[in-house]
Amino acid sequence: MLVLNDDQVMLQDAARGFVSEKAPVAALRKIRDEKVADGFDRGLWRDMAEMGWTGVLVPEDQGGLGFGFVGAGVICEEMGRTLTASPFLSTAMMAATALARAGSPAQKQRWLPAIVAGEAVIATAVDEGRRHDPAGTAMQAERHGNGFRLTGTKTYVVDGQAADAMIVAARTAGAAGESDGVSLFLVDARAKGLSTERLSTLDSRGAAELTFDGVQVTADDVLGEVDDGFGLMEIVLGAGRAGLAAELSGNAQESFGRTMAYLRERKQFGRTIGAFQALQHRAAHLYCEVEIAKSAVLSALQALDADPAGAALAVSVAKSKASSVARLAAQEAVQMHGGIGMTDAIDIGLFMKRMQVASTLYGDADFHADRVALARGF
Repeated sequence: MLVLNDDQVMLQDAARGFVSEKAPVAALRKIRDEKVADGFDRGLWRDMAEMGWTGVLVPEDQGGLGFGFVGAGVICEEMGRTLTASPFLSTAMMAATALARAGSPAQKQRWLPAIVAGEAVIATAVDEGRRHDPAGTAMQAERHGNGFRLTGTKTYVVDGQAADAMIVAARTAGAAGESDGVSLFLVDARAKGLSTERLSTLDSRGAAELTFDGVQVTADDVLGEVDDGFGLMEIVLGAGRAGLAAELSGNAQESFGRTMAYLRERKQFGRTIGAFQALQHRAAHLYCEVEIAKSAVLSALQALDADPAGAALAVSVAKSKASSVARLAAQEAVQMHGGIGMTDAIDIGLFMKRMQVASTLYGDADFHADRVALARGF
């Protein structure tokens, strides 16, 4: 059923209250204006750990809550409403998923408790070009002694500038464009030969470009199996895509809500502009689209909880729909607010900027629509 259970509703209420108090949109403005190097507030990240959010996908026997992807998505949706900047997506969702599914006992012991405690940030480094293309991984991992040497560049690594470690996709066999021959490595951010360049981003969040110049890793740093990491990478990316879809759904809901409030208060020609039928029609259409996106996102999160390896289609549907709806919501919000919607005087522009980044990250609407079409035989 596409409804939240009682525990998930309680989590949603708690998350809404927490981000409204601790991470309002004003907090993002502060990060932007003060040019906070990490791209997020470390104190807020520790507060999230105290709330238990950092362990939402960490198994209970590793100190987490094991609350599942629906629970994680509920948190992402509420963070989307206030544009909360945090490493929740990169660390509590993607890294936790990778480690819980494929980490060695030593890797789990080292990193999962640190994630739960809010003491670690782990980024995932996949893309190497301007567009999302996991199979296009070309970065080389050459065998050397008891391990590998990593050489290449990773672009737009979310939270890469603040990470303690990175999950890095590199090619141990085959050629770019092939799914076989990709391996995942857990690399210390202080590794010799690894350089990090912080990027200036549209949404004022943290991201980096990573350059690997013969970075030495051992066999103990491999996540999963050598040459067979593509399936694991898709599961990890699926967690990230679903989290982004949930965040975009929250973004769209908030843009819609703020726009409806403006339509009720702004007056033209002696009437509130919400009384004009043309705007009513646009608002009604947007409401329907927002509700459809919410359903698609919840369906994807439930599919991930049921079978992460078999949820790719549902996740792509959700990411494509949430991306396109969030874009529509942002555009309509700016249009219906009029000229002030294009200024920094109100927050609508910040929602549009985050929408632009989140909708593109890990595959835009067209990327995922294409995946769905191919899966359906078109």
